[in-house]
Amino acid sequence: MMHSSRKVVLATLGVGLIFLPSFQLHAKQKQDQQSKPDAGQDQQVDPLNRPMSDEQLRRAQKAVRQELKGAYKTWLDQDVAYIITDDERKAFKNLSNDEEREAFIENFWARRNPDPDSPDNTYREEHYRRIAYANEHFAAGKPGWKTDRGRIYIMWGKPDSIDSHPAGGAYQRPMDEGGGETSTYPFEVWHYRYLPGVGDNIDVEFVDTCMCGDYHFTIDRGEKDALLHVPGAGLTQWEMMKQAKKADRFTGIEHLGLGPLAASQQSKEFDRLEMASKLFAPPPIEFKDLDSFISEHKVFSGPVFPFDVRTDFVKVTDDMVMVPITLQIKNRDMTFITKDGVAKGVVNILGKVTTLTHKTVQTFENTVQVEQPAELLQKSLDRESVYWKALPLPPGLYRLDIAIKDVNNPDHLGIYGRSLEVPEFRDEKLATSSLILADKMNPVDSHSIGGGNFVIGNTFIRPRVADHPGKPVSFTRDQQLNFWMQVYNLSINNATKSNNAQVTYSITDAKTNAVMLQKTLDSKQLGEHSDQLTVESTLPIAGLQPGNYKVTIKVNDEISKQEIAQSAPFVVE
Repeated sequence: MMHSSRKVVLATLGVGLIFLPSFQLHAKQKQDQQSKPDAGQDQQVDPLNRPMSDEQLRRAQKAVRQELKGAYKTWLDQDVAYIITDDERKAFKNLSNDEEREAFIENFWARRNPDPDSPDNTYREEHYRRIAYANEHFAAGKPGWKTDRGRIYIMWGKPDSIDSHPAGGAYQRPMDEGGGETSTYPFEVWHYRYLPGVGDNIDVEFVDTCMCGDYHFTIDRGEKDALLHVPGAGLTQWEMMKQAKKADRFTGIEHLGLGPLAASQQSKEFDRLEMASKLFAPPPIEFKDLDSFISEHKVFSGPVFPFDVRTDFVKVTDDMVMVPITLQIKNRDMTFITKDGVAKGVVNILGKVTTLTHKTVQTFENTVQVEQPAELLQKSLDRESVYWKALPLPPGLYRLDIAIKDVNNPDHLGIYGRSLEVPEFRDEKLATSSLILADKMNPVDSHSIGGGNFVIGNTFIRPRVADHPGKPVSFTRDQQLNFWMQVYNLSINNATKSNNAQVTYSITDAKTNAVMLQKTLDSKQLGEHSDQLTVESTLPIAGLQPGNYKVTIKVNDEISKQEIAQSAPFVVE
């Protein structure tokens, strides 16, 4: 349940949203009928184009509404209820068959913009994870996704901080709420440092006035006051000083006491209304200038901004593959501006994945910032900045396009475009993910499992990126070599309910094929009863001489008699 003033606005918008297409269609039919020539005129009427009567129109509309049922109705009314725009909803309702609806859903997800630095990592997968989280944590006599807290969480993710008062009770008002002590209903204030399209330092307040666990969104900070309607109780400082009356609170949008800050608070009421409207609106695409370079293949007017890209593949389900995309930008290629002793470089990134028929299936965009004390800038120019984005994609052949822009030098742009073949991991065939060589790898805490930058499962892993396509990645002798790979579709013994495979990893000299290190593991050491294993290790390379080497991981499944191997070259400098 939402605050009453907002319910009226949304209900009004909802009525227009539901009935406007029917009104428009009916008006068009009437207009078409009125524009037809008189019966006496010498015109031939095509019976197939004969205008529909009111009864026929009503039946046709009813048939369309009845056709939108099952999974498609659930998708529209539940799955994407909070993130679909009015135009998209109207267009979806006007589709006539399942083929069109499937194409619409495909394009719908393509238009969404995931942000890896916020709680909404891979947009589609993260969206459904949030729905599951909301159902688990915010249910209140109804599914959690239907509550206001669930809605905000689904749309914007985990807040940066929560001021929670689950039992209500004594509350010392801040001066901008009138001061003085009162008693409150249970309430929470979610604070977001930044929300795209909304603003900085956003506070979202929820209050449980029914004391039943159903926290509803409110723009009235006075609504949590449990003594608001109790005469003579919970007075503000000015009311206790006889400078104001409690009855004076019941004006405007917020029921806050009068005081020295009252005028400034009243002037911000429209700001709070505007914030609320933005909170419940779908996030916009930000970098439209970069989108034009990808979509329209514009010619650069300035120097090319170079960057390197690596793509990997990790199985999620039988029909979905996570595709981590890693971008590497040399700090030396960025433009830094120094202000107040801090040198800052900013890069906008826009990526798009399309099918062979040019349908967009995924987009992502973000801003990467590099800040250094001005006196350390020269040393940092020899380093790289790495950006990571994981996209969920079904198996198939795609095209990946990425555009970047140097914000401090707008004519400095870079473009990347390559085919992207997402593999299929069939159940009966032994398979592996990409073999990832990383400069950093470590377990993550329980709160970060499955989400966040460079996190795959329960491991933080930052891939090394080669300077040029086809070249091996490089390490220095003071670094550690980290490698990670998953194995899929191991056979399970029906009697013991366990796997039986040998996993061998080795490092060989690429020039002489000499084995520098080799180790064999039993699959039971990695997960006895699972058909999926993760092979990961961290090795010091100080003992390796500068040169070219290769990491190889071989898997021999003793039950299915299948073998598979993955290799990745690297250079020690």
